[in-house]
Amino acid sequence: MQLIDCGTGAESWYDRAVVWRNRTLRLLDHVPVPIAVCEYGGRIILANRAMAAEFGLMTGQLLHRKILDLFTLQDSATLPALAEAVRLHRRSQYDARVSWTAAGDIERHGEMNVALVSDTPEEQPNLLLSLRTHPDPRTPPPAPPPAPRAEVSPTEARILAAAARGATTARIAKEIGLTTDGVNYHLTRLTRRWHVPNRTALVARAYAYGVLAADTWPPEPAHRT
Repeated sequence: MQLIDCGTGAESWYDRAVVWRNRTLRLLDHVPVPIAVCEYGGRIILANRAMAAEFGLMTGQLLHRKILDLFTLQDSATLPALAEAVRLHRRSQYDARVSWTAAGDIERHGEMNVALVSDTPEEQPNLLLSLRTHPDPRTPPPAPPPAPRAEVSPTEARILAAAARGATTARIAKEIGLTTDGVNYHLTRLTRRWHVPNRTALVARAYAYGVLAADTWPPEPAHRT
């Protein structure tokens, strides 16, 4: 087994600890999830940018503050469960419903995952907290994506509108000024292009693609921009 030389003096261990702590802080600052580490009594000893941003603060402004001064527990059973876990030396995780006043005096709600962590089972554990926020109810839902558009020629659009009215192939040919074979040619190309099995599905797809004007009777081609 290859041994790694970690240094012989206390200063070497301290320097290495500082290096790894700084690396951990840089990593946490790039995590978009709000994260904090607290002593078991609730005093914050580490917080990432996402957690500080919830309150419009810098990370250093959260240090040494009590976590329950920032968050309100919605379930009173959480604290007794944590105390029991510590007493029994468990390293469990708990989800707690919380609320808080975010930056801009916005009342927010979410779930806090609480994990008890320590280097050894005998040590008093710290609390690793990660916050999952609920969407702000005042924020409007995202707009639905625009309906897909399909490129068709003016002749194809007129054929589709006539088919939507229930016109026969002969009637469509007379209206458009084509032969019946010409109409069938365009209809066959469209069914293959849009991967539909029949004329009924072809008309439905034409409405879905915005080729035919919605809420209009008799059917007519949509005004394309």
